[in-house]
Amino acid sequence: MKLGLRRGTVAVEPHNSEWEVTAQQTIAQLREILGNTAVDIQHIGSTSIKNICAKPIIDIVVGVRDFRDILELNAVLEDNGFIFRGQDVPDQYLYVCGDENTRTHHIHTVIYGSEAWNNYINMRDYLNCHNEEAQAYSKLKEKLARQYPDDRNTYTELKSGLIAEILKKAHDWRCKS
Repeated sequence: MKLGLRRGTVAVEPHNSEWEVTAQQTIAQLREILGNTAVDIQHIGSTSIKNICAKPIIDIVVGVRDFRDILELNAVLEDNGFIFRGQDVPDQYLYVCGDENTRTHHIHTVIYGSEAWNNYINMRDYLNCHNEEAQAYSKLKEKLARQYPDDRNTYTELKSGLIAEILKKAHDWRCKS
């Protein structure tokens, strides 16, 4: 299994069941390092959604009670290959795995139970239960990856409208569950 992409580039591949195995191994490693600092750790993103294409980068979300708790562990995390990248979006800290040019994992740290946490979990669960919507998302990702193979920012920006629609449906679906 090939894992990782050169920074800034876009390529998507058909779903690979080994992504789940790799994610679970990484989650186990994070649980050991973080202990009670992590309330929960989940595999998220397109590699966690069955039957759709994805960039070969494993996304994981770590839910914490307080960001200070995990930030105090930055040296230990870095010693174990989790490189601190800072606050990539408000109310979220990013850690990455891989070398300077290639990323294999994105570890998103958010407050457990926050809107960001719920969005990650709801989108994954909703798309795993709604194949038609998952396939529409997959087709958009494939199209954009072909159009913008060297422009991840544009690729991400052009997915944002559909993602917002899916998140609304996922929220409503979760509230009915």
